[in-house]
Amino acid sequence: MADSVGKPAAQAAGSAQQLSHVVGHRIRSLRIEHGWSLSGLALKAELGKATLSEIEAGRRNPTLETLYALAAQLEVPLADLLVEPGQPVGPTRQLSGKAVTASLVEVFDDPSAPDTSAPDTSAPDISAPDTSAPEGGVTTEVYRLVIRRGRRQVSPGHGPGVVEHLIVTAGTARVGPVGAVTDIQAGEHGHWDSSGQHEYSAVGELDVQAVLIIRHPRGRRALTSATTPEQPPMMPR
Repeated sequence: MADSVGKPAAQAAGSAQQLSHVVGHRIRSLRIEHGWSLSGLALKAELGKATLSEIEAGRRNPTLETLYALAAQLEVPLADLLVEPGQPVGPTRQLSGKAVTASLVEVFDDPSAPDTSAPDTSAPDISAPDTSAPEGGVTTEVYRLVIRRGRRQVSPGHGPGVVEHLIVTAGTARVGPVGAVTDIQAGEHGHWDSSGQHEYSAVGELDVQAVLIIRHPRGRRALTSATTPEQPPMMPR
């Protein structure tokens, strides 16, 4: 009996360690690609140099907030830190933050896709998509999300043009840009511009179960020098 109980725990620990090594290798590779020193990236992401060194060496499991801060500075989707290029998404790509646990389900990278994620705020209907094709196409990440009740998590901005879509299957989520949140109940969905700080919390006595879809224009490295657009209102549906 002891062996049957201990085996899943050992497998989980091994999977977590493997993920830590993948994450560390990806962060180091992208940092070098940018031509940044360890100290330089740590400063940009507001991390200690020793902390970043341990993450790159695979000796520390970073929180979801830390990984988002690093991904934003490296100008890549979060999934780029979780999966080696050309490798399939594994079954244990799970990360936790203060209020959110996210499991990466799939990544779709379409170099020719038009950017249908960002609402056109100049149009009367702000839910109307901007169908201009960004340089480099669009990457779409799909996560299974749990938002734990009684906590609030603030995520850093993910870069210009990045939009999140949330489909709630249980509970009520309070999400959106900081200062402009809205409640999304089970059976509803909403989307918001996540180029700036945004937050997640669960309303009521139940944890929230949801599917989070994040769409990144792949050409956004060229956009980082541009002014971050004003946050459009969220559109729950």
